Amino acid sequence: MRTTMTALAGALAAFGTLLATGTAALAAGADLGQAAQQATNWHAIVMFVIFVAGTLGITYWAAKRTKTAADFYAAGGGITGFQNGLAIAGDYMSAASFLGISALVYGSGYDGLIFSVGWLVGWPIILFLIAERLRNLGKYTFADVATYRLSRTPVRSFAATGALVVVIFYLIGQMVGAGQLIKLLFGMEYIYAVIIVGALMMIYVTFGGMVATTWVQIIKAALLLSGATVIAFGVMFQFNFSFEQLFARAIEVHPKHQAIMSPGTLVSNPIDAVSLGMAQMFGTAGLPHILMRFFTVPDAREARKSVFYATGFIGYFYILTFIIGFGAICLVATNPAYLDIVKGGLNLRGGNNMAAIHLSHAIGGDLFLGFISAVAFATILAVVSGLTLAGASAISHDLYASVFMHGKTTEGKEVTVSRYASLGLGVIAVLLGIVFEKQNVAFIVALTFSVAASANFPVLVLSMFWSGLTTRGAVIGGAIGLVSSVVLVVLSKTVWVQSFGYAEPIFPFAYPAIFSMPAAFFFTWLFSVLDNSPRAAKERAAFEAQSIRSETGLGAEGAAAH
Repeated sequence: MRTTMTALAGALAAFGTLLATGTAALAAGADLGQAAQQATNWHAIVMFVIFVAGTLGITYWAAKRTKTAADFYAAGGGITGFQNGLAIAGDYMSAASFLGISALVYGSGYDGLIFSVGWLVGWPIILFLIAERLRNLGKYTFADVATYRLSRTPVRSFAATGALVVVIFYLIGQMVGAGQLIKLLFGMEYIYAVIIVGALMMIYVTFGGMVATTWVQIIKAALLLSGATVIAFGVMFQFNFSFEQLFARAIEVHPKHQAIMSPGTLVSNPIDAVSLGMAQMFGTAGLPHILMRFFTVPDAREARKSVFYATGFIGYFYILTFIIGFGAICLVATNPAYLDIVKGGLNLRGGNNMAAIHLSHAIGGDLFLGFISAVAFATILAVVSGLTLAGASAISHDLYASVFMHGKTTEGKEVTVSRYASLGLGVIAVLLGIVFEKQNVAFIVALTFSVAASANFPVLVLSMFWSGLTTRGAVIGGAIGLVSSVVLVVLSKTVWVQSFGYAEPIFPFAYPAIFSMPAAFFFTWLFSVLDNSPRAAKERAAFEAQSIRSETGLGAEGAAAH
C-alpha cells in the first residue's frame, strides 16, 4: 500500500508541477491546431486497427521479458545501435514534423526548413559531446549522470522536476495534436480520440516498458519513412525527378511566387531566429525521453552508433518533408477538390496541416491515404509512449527510489511505482488533452525545447565537462534556467497578448532561449565558484574519477543477460 500511495503521490506531484509552471501552456501548443471533423475514413481505421493489434502483440511479448528494473527502464541494455537509432528516430519524428513542417513548406516555401534544420543540427552535439559519456556514467535517466559526484537529493529533485515539466508540456501538445489529427483523418470525435491514445500508451508503457516502447517506435519509424519515401518518389516522378522542374512549377503556382525560395518570412527578427535555433539545437540534448534511449544499448560504442543512425534517418526524413511540401504546392494547391473554397487562397479542406495527407491521396488514392493517415496516428502513439516512460522514470527512479526512499528500496517496488506513475501520467495526459482542446497550443514544441535547453542541458553538460560544478550551482542555476524560460514565454506576445488579451507583451521576443540559457550557465558557474563548503570541495575532487569512467567506460552498466 505504501508503494501504491507513493506512486500516486508522484503522479500528483507531476500534475502539481504542471499547475505551478503551466500558465505558459495556455498558449503552448499542439502540433496541429484546431481542425474540422471529416468524414469517416474506413481505410485509415482498418490499417490503424492492424497496427494496434500488432503492437499489442509486441507488448504481450515484451511483458514476459520485462522482469527487472533494467528491463523496464532500458530494455536490459540489449538494443543494438542500429535498432536504437531507428527507435530514436521514431521517438523524435512527431506528427508535428511530418504534417507541420510539410505544411510550413507548403505555406512559406524554403523558409519552412528553418524548423527541420534547427532540430536536425542538435544531433552532432549529442554525438560528439554527450552520447558516450552519458552511456558510461548513467544507468536509467540523465539525473544519474548529474548526480554521479553531486548530492543526490537536491540534484535529483531538480532534474526530475525539469524532466516532468518538459514531458508534461510535450504530452499536452501530442495529446491535443492526436485529437485534432484523428478528427481530420478518421472522422472520430475529439474526446474519443484522446481517450484511445491515452489508453494505448498506458498499455504499452505499463506492461511492456522500454522493450515494447522501443519496438513500437521502430515499427512506426519504418512505416513513416516508407510512407514519406513513396510520397516523395511520387512527387518527383511527376516532374521527371528534376528539382528544377518542381521548384519552377511551385514558383509559378504559389501566390508568393519567387519569395518562396527566400528565407525570412517565418522568423524575420534576428534575435528570435537565433533564440529559436538555440532552443532547437541545445534543447534536443536536454529532452529526457531522448537521453533515456542511450541507456538501452550495451556500451558507449553502440550509443555512438545510435546517434549516427538516428541522424541519418532523421536527416533523410526532413529532406522528404521538404519535397512533400513543394509537391503539395504543385499538386494539391492546383486541385480544387482539396481546397477550402470558402476561405480561398491556399487554404485546404481540414486545415493546412492536411497538405501531406491530401498529397498522399493525389499520389496514391484512397488506400494510400488510409495508410498515411494510420501512420500519422501511429507516430503520435510512439512519441507519447516514449514521453510517458521518461516521466514515469523520473517519478519512480529519481524521486521515489532516490529522494523519498534514499535508495533503500527494491527493484520490484521501484518498477511497481513506475507502472502506477505511467497510469497516473496517462490519465493526466488525457484530462489535459480534453481541457486544452480549444486552446491555441501551437507554441508548446518551441516552449518544450526552450525549457530543455535552459534547464536540463546546462546542468547535464557542465556535470560532464566542468570540474568546478557543485550541487549548489547546479540546482540554483538550473532552476533559474527553468523558471526564466517559462516566465519569458508567459510574458511574450504569444501568451500575454494572444491568450491573456493584453495590448502589448512585456517580453518583446517570441523565443526565450537566447536569454534563459546563458542565464542558466552564468548562475550555475557563479554559485559554483562561490561555493566554498566542504561538500563542494569533495565534489570538485571527485571529477577526475568521473572523467576517467566517462571516457573509458570502466565500471559502466552493462547489458542484462536474458
